[in-house]
Amino acid sequence: MALTLAVRDGDAADVNTPLLGILLQAGTDLPGELRTLDERLGGSLVRSLARGDFRGARDETLHLDGGSSKAGRVLLVGLGAPTEPAAAALRRGAALLARQGHRMGVGALAVLAPRADAESVEAVAIGLNMGAWEYIDLKTPPPEAERKKPLTRATILAEGSRESRDALGRGEGIAAGYEVARRLAQMPGNLCTPDVLAKTATDIGRRHKLKVTVLGRREMERQKMGSFLCVAQATPQDPKLVTMEYRRGKRGDAPVVLVGKGLCFDTGGISIKPADRMELMKFDMCGAAGVLGAMEAIARLKLKVNVVGMFGATTNMPSGTAVKPGDVVISHLGKSIEIINTDAEGRLVLADLLSYARRFKPAAVIDAATLTGACVVALGHVATGVLGTDQDLVDEVVAAAKRAAEPGWQLPLWDDYKELIKSDVADIKNSGGRAGGAITAAMFLKEFAEEYPWVHLDIAGTAYSESDLVAIPRGPTGVPTGTFIEFVRARAG
Repeated sequence: MALTLAVRDGDAADVNTPLLGILLQAGTDLPGELRTLDERLGGSLVRSLARGDFRGARDETLHLDGGSSKAGRVLLVGLGAPTEPAAAALRRGAALLARQGHRMGVGALAVLAPRADAESVEAVAIGLNMGAWEYIDLKTPPPEAERKKPLTRATILAEGSRESRDALGRGEGIAAGYEVARRLAQMPGNLCTPDVLAKTATDIGRRHKLKVTVLGRREMERQKMGSFLCVAQATPQDPKLVTMEYRRGKRGDAPVVLVGKGLCFDTGGISIKPADRMELMKFDMCGAAGVLGAMEAIARLKLKVNVVGMFGATTNMPSGTAVKPGDVVISHLGKSIEIINTDAEGRLVLADLLSYARRFKPAAVIDAATLTGACVVALGHVATGVLGTDQDLVDEVVAAAKRAAEPGWQLPLWDDYKELIKSDVADIKNSGGRAGGAITAAMFLKEFAEEYPWVHLDIAGTAYSESDLVAIPRGPTGVPTGTFIEFVRARAG
């Protein structure tokens, strides 16, 4: 159920709400705007801070009774040290608040971040939506007597100025993009098919007047996309290459092209994966989900820029028609590829997408893919791997990722690594072995992205989580949706 947001002026002590959330940094004295509330709480805020019952550490919470205020309950949420990026901390704190409120069944809440400006309102709006989101489409509702009210309404206490209202609208637009991405990612592979991803793109295009083009197997055969199609040759599902054109920049300006890997399920093919945790391979389409979410948000924000969203969707299956280790295929660019490992399939799909992107004469291309387990080994589940051919563009993407609270870390892309993907029988091979696996995968992609500035995001460790992240539950995180959005926003000026 969608979360309805509002922003309004008012003293926290006079807000009639089942739950009042207060977001506080570590080391904060009681802000002046909370003095009346503290009086109505019998001084419990001052005492809690003085005794160290609440210190404002990241993810720390303290639940208090509402006393004689109009709030039924008060929840203090810690944002951590002031050295942390303020917007990211507010977003995380708001997400934790919304998640707690949803669990408690309050139905509605209000939130105060002392001295909140427009940027704060935007961050809190995104966080509230992220925390309230839940995928329950396939679950049987509990008995009526056991049901709690879902969180459906939230009010941000801030100056009710035009700047705050505009910031709220931006936050809601970005949150809508995250909702698209996370919902698609959480759907099981038998429901989130290439057809569904293509239909989602078509729906976004219809609602926001984007030009959407969908290529199926026959069209890709005419384009001679042997690299993409070899991944899809074992599945009866029609593969899809989808482009979404958003043109609100100056006529003739070169577009930014966002590219996503959309493997709706990845068994590994003939090089089949172990059964343990294979169910998580439904998340192998998170790059495509990020593109779709970003295009939804970019259109809602009405950014003055030209953007093309592109993704390739299929499933990687074993069958009698599956591509085999040792096979050689010809890519859209004309380069021959020796297949060493059929589980290195994402780069085969992206190779033809990156080649196809040339037709748009892009100003920059950024691709995102749950590409390598090696990136998870290198960076864990905290940072996205960032590699690219243009250092200025890499820096721009890393900065966008930081603003989006989706941190990235640059890995080298030196020519020395190219030796690892040389083939004895073809121009290139699709796997360089385990050593430096995230880098050699990017080095493979680089072969198909040499005609424009390009950055690759390896989101294998960040697109979803196998453990509860406190602010959001186990499952899809929405990465790289925010990175894409923040990059395009900066380009729009």
